[in-house]
Amino acid sequence: MIIMLKIGIACYPTLGGSGVVATELGKFMAEKGHEVHFITDRMPFRLGQFQANIHYHEVEVSDYYVFRYPPYDLALANKLAQVAKQEKLDLLHVHYAVPHAICAYLAKQMVGDHLKVVTTLHGTDITILGHDPSLKDLIRMAINQSDAVTAVSQDLLMETRDVLAINKPIDLVYNFVDPRDYAAPANPQLRAQFAAPDEKILLHMSNFRPVKRIKDVIDIFARVHDQVPSRLMFVGEGPDLTHAVKRIKELGLSDRVHYLGKQNNIADIIAMSDLLLLPSEKESFGLVALEAMAGGVPTIGSNAGGIPEVIQHGENGFLAPVGNTEEMAAYAIKLLTDPILYEQFSAAGVHCSQTKFSAELIAKQYEQIYYRVAQPELCETALSS
Repeated sequence: MIIMLKIGIACYPTLGGSGVVATELGKFMAEKGHEVHFITDRMPFRLGQFQANIHYHEVEVSDYYVFRYPPYDLALANKLAQVAKQEKLDLLHVHYAVPHAICAYLAKQMVGDHLKVVTTLHGTDITILGHDPSLKDLIRMAINQSDAVTAVSQDLLMETRDVLAINKPIDLVYNFVDPRDYAAPANPQLRAQFAAPDEKILLHMSNFRPVKRIKDVIDIFARVHDQVPSRLMFVGEGPDLTHAVKRIKELGLSDRVHYLGKQNNIADIIAMSDLLLLPSEKESFGLVALEAMAGGVPTIGSNAGGIPEVIQHGENGFLAPVGNTEEMAAYAIKLLTDPILYEQFSAAGVHCSQTKFSAELIAKQYEQIYYRVAQPELCETALSS
């Protein structure tokens, strides 16, 4: 007999990696028959059209004049408790420690210990906020009070232990992709709108913050374009985009760069690209690299954070020290001028995404954790069914 669970999910409903993973995981769990309740301040952008077993609960925040800032944290905690009671949830799976793990802890205090909390750490909730003295102790408490904790890379797991002195077990559960989303080939008509047949397309997708090292992206592209006629596609928005536009203009490359802004359907964009550039200062995982791999697009990136856990240097991409744009550009040129090597890297990336990072594999790992905390006495029976 298969035992289905009632799962509440709290996440940032935006374009960032944590929100993407949370939403896609919820959709996959719903496909498997679990009842999934998203609890956020607005509809997660990846939720899309109606799907059976998925419910959405909007968090409404008071704008009472005495509040200097809208009390979203308190409103979320209250909504988590309300939904848990009304829907008889088995557990809350919260993505990103601040504020979601803290709010889940408060909700559990209101509902009772039978409501279990699974916290997934995604990156800057530890690497940046975990160092903040105004939040550090609170984050440590929320993690320690969770019934299960996961991290999206071994690098992040170890940093969590180092920064917050966490002694409780932390499960390593990688981010994932659904291979079905990246199976379609490139659309020739769409690609022709951006590049000529003899030109290559280099892609960068991010939130354009300093950690992404956008100047390095531009430098790599300029070096590559000197040797291989190319186009650069920017997907996303953020504070460093304005500086990027200025720098590109200074280099006389404005006519070679396309700015696509925020995009929901990135599979089509990846399919028409030739390389992904990811020269970040640090990535706790690098979901965009995995998405590119799933579409057969190799990554040129930095050997930092969790990126080497996703990209195997010399097999499905190339990695270089942070800031070494000359080496990264040389790797890019090597791939773009060697069709046989490129096809080997492309095929290896697709294979890796399907065998190591598939949605089915990772969802099963999360499902095991769900049963472990919510139905420990039935865990083996449920999973074997």
